[in-house]
Amino acid sequence: MYRIEKVLNHNTVIAIFTENNQEYLIMGKGIGFGRKVNERIEARPEDTIYSLQESTERGDTRTLAKSISPVCLEIADEVLKNAEKTFGKIDRRMLFPMADHIEYAVKRIRNHEQISNPLTEDIRVLFHAEYKTAQCIEGILKERLDIQIDDDEIGYIALHIHSAIDDERVSQAMQMAQAVRKCVSMVEKEIGKPIDILSLSYNRLMNHIRYMVARALKGEQLKVSMNDYMELKFPQSFQIAQTVCDLVSHDLRCPLSEEEIGYLAMHIERVTSAETEDD
Repeated sequence: MYRIEKVLNHNTVIAIFTENNQEYLIMGKGIGFGRKVNERIEARPEDTIYSLQESTERGDTRTLAKSISPVCLEIADEVLKNAEKTFGKIDRRMLFPMADHIEYAVKRIRNHEQISNPLTEDIRVLFHAEYKTAQCIEGILKERLDIQIDDDEIGYIALHIHSAIDDERVSQAMQMAQAVRKCVSMVEKEIGKPIDILSLSYNRLMNHIRYMVARALKGEQLKVSMNDYMELKFPQSFQIAQTVCDLVSHDLRCPLSEEEIGYLAMHIERVTSAETEDD
């Protein structure tokens, strides 16, 4: 049994669970319609319940639940339900930072303030399934608020979905995408032309950097070194890899192990060779 503390709108209420005296956000069609403060209700099987005892990157959930527009909370909930259908179990705490982002995105769009996301294409490839799922927000926003969202904003929603399924903060997912972009930009500069983002070698490179960054953030190290071989056999790719590793280490503010250089060099060599063969 829940006791209503605040009715946010017809579909969303904040209520206190009488058994533990803790606050929860309850979302479901008509859950708040005609309800009054202190009224007791039962949660229905189709309702979604969010604990307000947690903290997120954007702040504590209790404050966010009361400050974010209920409509944006509902939209974020709908996106997460779509993600759940695709990925199975997800971290529902992502509702609050995602809704917070959606609210600011809606304000930007209404004020004709376009933001650019230089990592959109990298996110689209690196987190392909997440990006595809995030595209559902196009129809939701169009139907609910008559707003057209662009690909750059969808890229940010994809990062939130990734964080909900991968126990990884949005900021860490962004760091991965930035690391990939830096590496790809350096390789493109060396070979003098853009890399085909649809190529197998490009996808392998992106996924390698993704897991390289994840290892660095977790303090994990590779056990076998390819450095001597790669430096002797492919000195140019090794030099690029060394520079990239230094930059990534600086950006992440945590050291990458020396062994990472050789493996990154191998993937850079594959991309470089593939692009050279296409000439």
